[in-house]
Amino acid sequence: MAMRTSKPNRDGWSKPDMGYLLYAALHSAGVLATTLLMTWGVFVLFFAAIGGFSLAGVMHQLANMSNRYLAADADRITQFRALVFGLHLIVGGTILFLRRDNLRPRDPLPREHNA
Repeated sequence: MAMRTSKPNRDGWSKPDMGYLLYAALHSAGVLATTLLMTWGVFVLFFAAIGGFSLAGVMHQLANMSNRYLAADADRITQFRALVFGLHLIVGGTILFLRRDNLRPRDPLPREHNA
């Protein structure tokens, strides 16, 4: 899909359509925000699964993890942060791959064929 442009100016160059660029930027921000929320939902689903799909089980697992996190030394905390960051990238990348049809915004104003 080519970028929509306005009429060419006197130098022969055409300015990009700023309205469409803003629309594409807002669409991209929306895709990234919803992907981030879906990624957090996967982590919540993981904790719900290891907690037996009960609120008490989830709270028990979160308390266990927080106690271990607070008792860990600096190297172990760094490893944990790297693990969570890596998992976040993998899960987010997988979700973006599965949503690849939604990455490019649809043209809100389709052009006429013979224009």
